[in-house]
Formats: sequence, structure tokens, C-alpha cells
Amino acid sequence: MDSLKEEKPNAGTFVDRLFQFFGGKNVEPTCSSTKDVDYSEKMQDVPADEDCKEQMVEACANLPFDELLKTMESKVQSEMPANLPGGVLLDQSYSVAPGYLNSFLFSPSSNFWQSLAEVQGTTGFQAEPWRLENGGESLKRVVTYTKAATKLVKAVTATEEQTYLKADGKNFAVLASVSTPDVPFGSSFRTELLFCIMPGPELSSEEQSSRLVISWRMNFLQSTMMKGMIENGAKQGLKDSYMQFAELLSQRIEAVDLKETVSSKEQILASLQVEQESDWKLARRFFGNFTVISSVFAVLYVLAHLLLANASTIQGLEFPGLDLPDSIGEIVVCGVLVLQGERVLNRVGRFLQARKQRGSDHGIKAQGDGWLLTVALIEGSNLAAVDSTGYSDPYVVFTCNGKTKTSSIKFQTLDPQWNEIFEFDAMDDPPSMMNVDVYDFDGPFDEATSLGHAEVNFLKSNVSDLADVWIPLQGQLAQACQSKLHLRIFLNNTRGNEVVTEYISKMEREVGKKIILRSPQTNSAFQKLFGLPPEEFLINDFTCHLKRKLPMQGRLFLSPRIIGFYANLFGHKTKFFFLWEDIDDIQVIPPSLATMGAPSLLIILRRGRGMDAKHGAKALDPDGRLRFQFQSFVSFNVANRTIMALWKARALSPEQKVQIAEEESGARTLQGEEVGSFLVLEDANMSEVFSSAIDVDINTLMELFDGSSLERRVMEQVGCVDYSVTPWEAVKADVYQRQIYYKFDKNLSRYGGEVTSTQQKAPLPNKNGWLVEEVMALQGVLLGDYFNLHLRYQIDDLSPKLKACNVHISLGIAWLKSTKHQKRITKSVISNSSLRLKEMFSKLADELTQLK
Repeated sequence: MDSLKEEKPNAGTFVDRLFQFFGGKNVEPTCSSTKDVDYSEKMQDVPADEDCKEQMVEACANLPFDELLKTMESKVQSEMPANLPGGVLLDQSYSVAPGYLNSFLFSPSSNFWQSLAEVQGTTGFQAEPWRLENGGESLKRVVTYTKAATKLVKAVTATEEQTYLKADGKNFAVLASVSTPDVPFGSSFRTELLFCIMPGPELSSEEQSSRLVISWRMNFLQSTMMKGMIENGAKQGLKDSYMQFAELLSQRIEAVDLKETVSSKEQILASLQVEQESDWKLARRFFGNFTVISSVFAVLYVLAHLLLANASTIQGLEFPGLDLPDSIGEIVVCGVLVLQGERVLNRVGRFLQARKQRGSDHGIKAQGDGWLLTVALIEGSNLAAVDSTGYSDPYVVFTCNGKTKTSSIKFQTLDPQWNEIFEFDAMDDPPSMMNVDVYDFDGPFDEATSLGHAEVNFLKSNVSDLADVWIPLQGQLAQACQSKLHLRIFLNNTRGNEVVTEYISKMEREVGKKIILRSPQTNSAFQKLFGLPPEEFLINDFTCHLKRKLPMQGRLFLSPRIIGFYANLFGHKTKFFFLWEDIDDIQVIPPSLATMGAPSLLIILRRGRGMDAKHGAKALDPDGRLRFQFQSFVSFNVANRTIMALWKARALSPEQKVQIAEEESGARTLQGEEVGSFLVLEDANMSEVFSSAIDVDINTLMELFDGSSLERRVMEQVGCVDYSVTPWEAVKADVYQRQIYYKFDKNLSRYGGEVTSTQQKAPLPNKNGWLVEEVMALQGVLLGDYFNLHLRYQIDDLSPKLKACNVHISLGIAWLKSTKHQKRITKSVISNSSLRLKEMFSKLADELTQLK
């Protein structure tokens, strides 16, 4: 009995909680310890609570529409939802602000929907007031109307529930769920429409614009055999209906012409004027500091002292004309004055150099037809100070698809203003990444200090969002100072819709199999699945297994820029993708029991790449590279050929792509005239930088100049990447010429850079050796367009019996433009070239030793 007594209060409490749940949140639980509580008293709270709820609904209904939106804005909101997979019904920009367009479409005072109902023959249009639900987290209303009868369906009543998914003042998303139970199979589905309103492109009139995107899908509540027919019928009906919607809306609000958007971009770029800093302003940067001011004060103080002081008597070891310090204090003062003078003279020298340093890639127009990337470098903020003056001399290097663009150098500033525009030549494929590096200038060949770096991922960023963006820099110095760059990035396709069919045709030739062009709905679903921009399209997909501890069945998706995997196993979703450029190697694993008797593909990424896809990797090898293994393809050969073709298309260097394009079109090949006429070496002041006796015969040594594998190995070991040469061609009697191309390795030059070189060789007059002369033109190196490098290799055969030869190398610089940097550059070039030449012949000796 005691236990029953103890259970009664608990039971009463449980009943009270049930009553509170069903009666309303504001109902206070009654005390259950008293047995004389009248149950009817509890029930009196229910009407009161219902009245309270009705009063709250009426209060919300009486609130202005703008106040309801502001209430939603104060809540934490998710990202803008992606388009629904059924397809896009309307994608149009309008010359009004997003907030105005949202109010025009969904404000209770708007008569747009009534006007549309009259056009479409819809009757009985009624819209309930907007109500806040879930504590202000969502805003909803219900709209009812009767659709006009058609040839197939009679007039039906539709109930449309509209819900705000996002409203932050600039972006609005409204989901409309339409229920039509009176149509055939109407209880088994609902039609869902997503209205997305966001900021549109910048207009030439500098007014705000908005972009309206309407997408749809069929949400089937239960399976039905008529699914395909229902979707097709709804698709055509929605298409016709929203054509009328777009026509009526364009009559009320002016639509934006795409040509006006293009001119807006041109106007934005044209407004960026490079401000040439005056000499006076630059002088104030260099000399407006404590070091210079204190030095000037010290000089004036000493001059005043000389005017006021009496002539000192000659004493000690002094004699007429020599006045020595008479105390330790005078020695210290002299030392301080000398150090101050040295620092001031150094600053004067840097100031004179800064006046002449104005070069950059700003203003160089892009060439070609395809994907055009334009980057406007506006300004920098809070850059790190690395100079002793507390400032830096920053410049920015942009790298995309192997091509680089370099900004001008801004001296003595931590908040530089550039306003420079860089255009990359047209690319056949859309770029995936752009690297941004900020350096401190300290000479064209000296080690540079990195002030920060960043990556712009075009797959994870909407191109419209990059039109005006502040990018935070990474790196120890940059993160400590919270450095960032202000950029405006534009990516345009000049080929239009032809780019998809052209790419598919090219892949069909590579794979040797017909590739089906996917529908817009399929591409839209693919983009939504992996969160990709609208320009990315699906090429092919394959059913396969992802090999981990346990194989996971899913689908492998291939597009021009990514390879992605998706699996949904018992509700557990696995999804990842990585770039084709991230792949270091692809290997075919022979059939085995582990792979169920079929070959598999092992994809190895580059070190440090694809970390977002780490959860799908089979292993991390000792070199820090992620490994992904895919097996059990339905058709392994087709999948393998397609993957290899796409990888090679993205992995080819720009030079290899150019070479293939030239071979296909019969374009001109690289000639010596491209780097100017073969200058007379006497135009450059030649100085010997290397001289040594090599213990090999001259024929073996000349393999370093005949394009052999020995030459390639040696040059790659000294930092010449992508080394390629043309065969020797006779230009006159006993004179041969060839061209050389390579890139600088990052260890050789922080800036990267490329070299196009022309070599001529001829036998010595005594026929006892060779003379090799070389002219090198540098691209992508700071101030590289100011000069050419000239090299002369004189190789003398000592004696056939000794099997040795003498090598004398002279180097000179031919200046193409005048600059005050000549002495500094000459010193840096000669120093670095001497070390490189010594290393080159040292590597040659090592290679020859291994061959023996």
C-alpha cells in the first residue's frame, strides 16, 4: 500500500504533464499532493490558453510585413538553399533592390498575384496573413485558389503553403508547397516551388539590382506507377504558367539586360585608375621616420657646435690637418654619427631605386577565346612589417593554370593601394584554383620574404560572390597581423553554350566511346549534390565500390574539374570530391580475390591536397599522400579510359597544351626571332664566372648540349623544370642553333619564372673544341623584361690522350631598358649564376661517375 501511495503523486505529475502538453505551453502544472483538486478547475485553463494563442495570432497578423521580416533577420539563419532538382523555371535579374522585389511578390499589400490570377483564369484567390511560428524561426502563410479547368483536368482547388527559409535583408528564400488533392493521384504528391531572391549584378547606373531564381520539384508522399507521367505533365504546366509570370513581372519591374551587366564590369574596371605616387609623397614615406629626423638633428647640432666652439689646440699625436678624439665619449659620438649616416645613405639609395620601379603586368590585355579570368587588385590591409623601418615593400603574384601575373611594388607601406587589373589569356577549361602570394621585395633574385598567401577555389565560390571580396591571407606573419587583400574577380566564358558540346566531343575522341550529353535537370542535381557552381557539368558517372575496411557501393561522378563519389548506405551518406589537379598518380591494380576478381583503380593525391576528402581515403602513405581505391566497375575499360583522359586533360602543363594546339592547327613554332635578334655578345660586358678542367673527353662533355637524357637529368637536378629542347639546326656553315625552354624550380627562384633560350654552337678556329653562345630571355621574373642574359661556353680539348678538357664560361647582361637597379641586379645575377653553373658541372661529374 505504501508503494501505491508513493506512485500516486508520480502518476498525478505525469497526467499534469500530459495536460500541459495538450493544453498549451503556458498551462501551469497543478499540485498533485492534494486529493480535493477539482478536475473542472484544470479544464478552465484550456479556453484561456486558446484565447491567448488566438490573441498572439491576431497580434502577429496585425504586425507590418517589414516588422515580421526584421524579426526573422534577428534569428540565426542557414545558408541560401540550392535550386530544387526539378529544374529552373525562371532566372532573371531586375533593376530593383532585393528587398523591394521581395515585398512586391510576397507583401500582403501587393496585388501582383491577383493580377496574375486574372491573366491565368484563376478564381477564388485568398491569402491569409503572414504568421511567425517556432518562436520566430519561420514565417508562414496559406494561400488558396481555384485553378481554371483544362482539356484534361477540371477546375481544382489548390492550397499553397508559403514558408520563408531565409530572410536576412539581402537574400530571401520562400518555399511554396502546393497541394491539389482533387486532381488524379493528387493525394500522393505535392508540387514544391523555391523562390530565391538575391543581389544581382552591378549595373552601369550604379543602382541596386536583384536576381530571381524559381526552381521546382515533385515531392511524392507515396510511390505510384504514374510518377513519370505526373512529372512530365506538371513540368509543362509549370513552364507555361511561369512564362506568364515572367511576362507580367517584366511589365511591372524592369528586367536587367545582360549587355548592361557586361558594360557594368567594364565600367568597374575602367574606374580603377592606377595612382602614380608623387616623388614628394614617396620621399615622405622613406624619410619621415625617427632615423632620418634624428640624423638631420644630429648634423645640425654638430654644425652649430662647430660654429660656437673655439679651435682646439694640437696635442698628443695630432698634427695640423688631423684632429683626433680626445676622450672615449668623443669616440662613441663619432661612431653613432657614422652609423646614422650609413643608414641615411642606404635609405637615399632605396628611395632612388623606388622612383624607377613602376613595372607590373597591369593593363596587359588577354588573348584568345574561351574562359577569361580578370583580377582587379584593389588594396591590401594590415600587411606584416619585415623591414627594420617597420614597413614592407609588398607586391602580389597571381598564379592560375601555370600562368603568373605580378603586380607593381608598393614601397614603405603596410596598407598598399594598387588599383591594378590583370587579365589571364583565354583558357580552354574553366580554372579550378588561383593562388595568391604576397611577397616583400628585396631584389629580383634574392630570397623573398612571404607576407602571406591564399587560394581562390572557383568550385567552392560563386563567381558573383567574387566580384567584390576581401580575402584573408594565410601564413604565420599574415595570421598574426590579420592581413587581407581586396580583390575583384571576374570569370567569363566567351564561347557560350558551345563549350559543353566541344568538351564532350573532345572527350569522346580520347575515350573512343560515345558520351551522352546530360540533361539540365541531371546537371542541376549533380551541382546540388556536391555544391558546385552552375558552369560545372556532368560528363559521366559509374557504379563502383569504394575500397576501405569494408567496400562501400556508390557512384563515381566525373566532370571537367572534379572527380566525386557519393554513397547512401542505410541512410548513412558518404560524399567527397577532389580536383583533377590534386592527383599525383593513377595506377591499375591487377585482379585479385580482394577486388573480387576484377581490376581496380588506385588514385594517389599530391601531398597535402584533397584533405576535405580524407574520410573517403583508403590510407595515408608515408609521403603524406591520400590513396583512394575504386573497384567493381560494370565496365572497367570505359571507366579507366574516361578517368585517364580527363586527368591528362587537366594535368597537361600549359606548354604541352600549347604545343598540341600548334601541331593541330599548324601554327608557327618557336623561332629565334621571338626573343629578338641574336644579339652580338659584345653588347654585354662579359666576365668569366666559371673556369675548370673536367676529367672527361670532349665528346662526352658535349652530351650536355645535345638534348640527351644526360642533359635533361642534369638540368632538372639544378632546378630547371619541364626542360625541353629543339634539335640542332644548321643556320650557316659549321654554325648550329637550337631553342630551349624551362621553368625555374621554386627552390631556385621563389618567384618561379620561365626561360626561353637560344643557343648557337660552332667549332673553335683550331678545330680543337667548341664555342657555345646563349641568349636567355626571362619571363615571370621581377624586372626580367629589363635585360637578357648572355652566356659563352668555351670548351677546349686538352689532349686525346688525357681525356680531359678545359671549360671557360663567361656571363654578361644586355640591358633592354634603363633602370637604377643595374648594379644590384648584376651582382645578384652573377652570384646566383656562378653557383648554378658550378652545381651543374658538379652534377654532370656525378652522373658520369655513375655511368662508369
